[in-house]
Amino acid sequence: MEILNYITENALILIPVLLIIGHIIKNIQKIPDKWIPVILLPLGIVGAMALGGWTFDSAIQGILVTGAAVYGNQIVKQLRKDE
Repeated sequence: MEILNYITENALILIPVLLIIGHIIKNIQKIPDKWIPVILLPLGIVGAMALGGWTFDSAIQGILVTGAAVYGNQIVKQLRKDE
């Protein structure tokens, strides 16, 4: 994944964290799947800002790690699909 070239090392820990949170949210029956990325985005931004400081660059890191987590999850789902 080329997106990982743009993510700082200290923000990489957020990718598995967001994947786990996304899995937990998916198991909540009242939340439709389409809202999971929308819920993960502010969590990713706040997490990255907590790790890297409250700067614009940290907010961008949060967007990137959320994108990597959602994209990674979709890749796994698509590769597991039977055609």
